[in-house]
Amino acid sequence: MTKPVISITYCRQCNWLLRAGWMAQELLSTFGEDLGGVTLIPGTGGIFEIRLGDRLIWERKTDGGFPDAAELKQRVRDVLDPGRDLGHADRARETKG
Repeated sequence: MTKPVISITYCRQCNWLLRAGWMAQELLSTFGEDLGGVTLIPGTGGIFEIRLGDRLIWERKTDGGFPDAAELKQRVRDVLDPGRDLGHADRARETKG
């Protein structure tokens, strides 16, 4: 079975490459064994989208800015492996909610 790939499309005009790279690192450190990779895709016009395969996980304009690491990991987990415990990331969500 082929492992899914996450793609992060970022606005190069806005200099969001470092942010995209950091998010890729966070995702690989948590889901590295479950992913086929993380691809960074340069774009323009303020775009910042994160997809798991064809499924949109985060869109800057719709979701209001950028996700923190815990929120992003929770959204990826909810699609990739809903039963997985993310430890501190899940506990952070419980204290917010």
